[in-house]
Amino acid sequence: MSGLTLRRGALALALLLVPVGGHGDASAFDSEIMDSVVSVLPVWPGHPQGGTPELPPGVAPEASAVAIAPEGYLATAYHAVANAESIDVRLADGRLRPAELVGVDSDSDIALLKIDTDLPVPMLADVLEMDMDLGDPVCAVGNAFGLGLSVTCGVVSALRRTSTGFNAIEDFIQTDAAINPGMSGGALVDDEGRLAGLVSAIFASDADTNAGVNFAVSAKLLRRVSMDLQQHGEVLRGNSGLRVRDPSREEQVLAAGAVVSRVTEESPAARAGLREGDLIVEIAGRPIASAADVNTAVHLHRPQESFYITFRRGEVRETVTLTLQ
Repeated sequence: MSGLTLRRGALALALLLVPVGGHGDASAFDSEIMDSVVSVLPVWPGHPQGGTPELPPGVAPEASAVAIAPEGYLATAYHAVANAESIDVRLADGRLRPAELVGVDSDSDIALLKIDTDLPVPMLADVLEMDMDLGDPVCAVGNAFGLGLSVTCGVVSALRRTSTGFNAIEDFIQTDAAINPGMSGGALVDDEGRLAGLVSAIFASDADTNAGVNFAVSAKLLRRVSMDLQQHGEVLRGNSGLRVRDPSREEQVLAAGAVVSRVTEESPAARAGLREGDLIVEIAGRPIASAADVNTAVHLHRPQESFYITFRRGEVRETVTLTLQ
């Protein structure tokens, strides 16, 4: 996890098993969610499994993964397995099993693993499709510091985060639920036990402590990427023919959005009627405040899919339909 200095000594981690979605006891949370998350143990070149020469065994680069689809498919963070020569996963009962790397998408920091279908790793039952609200309760489940699975809880601090600098394509849920190294690829779940996101990144303080500014890839982007990785081994992305930039300070005084800087001739953007200088303010119902927001909103759609773009041209507000090539 970028920006975090690791320290092993005097680690105290509370294991919070809280009732979720009205189950009424911790065992329901454990059986329905904890069993869908596994620990990931990559073998990095020149390093022993489960640690590095600088860090004791049990510390990073261990990670986590979530059962995202039937037949043994697990989603994890790409950065956790990027340089792995081989990958094992540790099941809830402690058994180790090899995992196959099906495909990766470095732009969104998502990788897809596959294990034997006869292993008891149930798919997380429900994936959250709608947007959450600020302040909604969430819990993060992952292999913190390689100690095994644990749960921390907090709230949704922000939605649709982009421009954090972690990934080329970002659609983050920000949370104050404590997230530490080893939880990369873990699950962020809502109060009904639905998968809200995949733990991806954190901001950390200089004191090596969790700063409460943590990020999970949204379930929407996770599903978009993982489905392509499962079906094609790579992510299929369409061409819009649209280039945008952040507005200047003077432009932002008038309105927030992303300014069209170029439209390729005969492209989907040109056929939709967009022009250089248009200010994009909304895509498929998502508010747009920066060029990064446009990048994310477009990449949430597959080739041949259509979506609405709302923009301002001078004082006129218009909405057009764009179909990706």
